Amino acid sequence: MVILMSRRLPPLNALKSFEAAARHLSFTRAADELFVTQAAVSHQIKALEEFLGFKLFLRKNRTLLLTEEGQAYYLAIKDIFIALQDATQKLLARGATGAITVALPPSFATQWLVPRIHKFTQQYPDIDVRIKAVDFDEGHLTDDVDVAVYYGRGKWSGLHADKLHTEYLTPMCSPLLFQSGKPLETLDDLKYHTLLHDSSREAWQRWIKHFNVLGMNVSQGPIFSHSMLVQQAAAIGQGIALGHSVLARPDIQAGRLVCPFEEKLITKSAYYLVCNESQAELGKIATFRDWVLAEVKAEQEDEDFEH
Repeated sequence: MVILMSRRLPPLNALKSFEAAARHLSFTRAADELFVTQAAVSHQIKALEEFLGFKLFLRKNRTLLLTEEGQAYYLAIKDIFIALQDATQKLLARGATGAITVALPPSFATQWLVPRIHKFTQQYPDIDVRIKAVDFDEGHLTDDVDVAVYYGRGKWSGLHADKLHTEYLTPMCSPLLFQSGKPLETLDDLKYHTLLHDSSREAWQRWIKHFNVLGMNVSQGPIFSHSMLVQQAAAIGQGIALGHSVLARPDIQAGRLVCPFEEKLITKSAYYLVCNESQAELGKIATFRDWVLAEVKAEQEDEDFEH
């Protein structure tokens, strides 16, 4: 008869601390390598010694030495750590090429990612980007999506989220509107113009209330199902949109839209680049994340220079 014994593994964090301390023969250098305190390493070593039932280190003349048991244990496990490191590097190398699927709102894809994606392709020709336009997110990534752009507060269970932009809302319109004969010099002049709405009239209601604009009837004006339709209507002179700074930037730079006022309302929600927490540092996903964040940083630096 064969009796199967359940496997009892030592605490893995303690094992990692022991391997580093034994390799360096120093708790201090082990702590530096692991980005923890020396006290934390000492605590992990003590926990491992209690688990094993024998001492692993001796202190002699301010020098850290391995006990006989500690030396034998280190020689037995060091190759395991090397094998783990090699396996991880091979996985990262394999995951650094191939295809990556990015899901994001059509508006963000059109206005931000698509105009830039050629730069990523030139820089990383071994990674094929597949862009999947979606109108909403469900708070989790489907199996066919590696990375997504969500609009929200940045809290999604199990997902790593990088904030891309701090977004604000401000009135935007076509330069043609200044030739309409209607005044557009102060916020009070908004009442002479058609307001364009995205999905509902709530955004304009919040904006008008925040800046205490009196005499406004926000119940008038067409409602569009998508923010890009609002922006397009504004660009051809149909009224004034409460534009999203991120999505409107290309049209502002091209002169199709202008911001007649300096008042800006920072939004509580923003665009975030998200991926599964466990994959944030893996291969092509990490490469794409780093590239997007670098593009955002460069864009923000350009905006600061322009101002």
